Amino acid sequence: MEASTTTEPAAAKAYHTLEHMIVTLELAPASFVTEGTLIERLGLGRTPVREAIQRLAWEGLLDVRPRAGIAIAPLHPGDWLRVLDARRGVEVVLARSAARFVSREAADLFHEAALAMQKAVIAGNVLAFIQADKALDDALALAADNPFAARLAAPLQTHSRRFWFRYKADTGLAESAEHHVALIRSILDGDEEAAAEDAKRLMALLRGHAEAAATR
Repeated sequence: MEASTTTEPAAAKAYHTLEHMIVTLELAPASFVTEGTLIERLGLGRTPVREAIQRLAWEGLLDVRPRAGIAIAPLHPGDWLRVLDARRGVEVVLARSAARFVSREAADLFHEAALAMQKAVIAGNVLAFIQADKALDDALALAADNPFAARLAAPLQTHSRRFWFRYKADTGLAESAEHHVALIRSILDGDEEAAAEDAKRLMALLRGHAEAAATR
């Protein structure tokens, strides 16, 4: 796993690693684990792992059940549509704001995310693409300078990434990358209207995937 860096605080490292394991289905949907098992797998202390578990539970990715263990959230295809319906508006807000306020630091992160995404497509590396997508969302949160919208979007982005990994990752890399890179270009151009439209197009693409998954 490469979802976090060794320089992160232990709690952040635990969160990012567990999030990655859930998104990539390494922790299977609807399965049960124990806190002790997660501590052992992550090689971190009880306190940071417990903090990560609590945060992921608040985001709806885990369910802590006393005496039964920790339940990984199930994946019901129809829920992807609900996630995207909730996500669409806030993504437009973030895209507009990012185009208006993007900093040099955020621009560098966008360039890195776009490059990583394109490399992942060429290599057909789904896990690398997932990481690049996460990096893009982090850049968007930084560029938008709106912590309220970013905090609202983050768990929805994670849920959506998990659904995409389960139902579309085998065929959707190039098309998804094209839409993400278009959004990045509009943001870096400082074009708020184009960024908003690109965000809407990206959400429409994902909604099409979700509708197909729901009718399988």
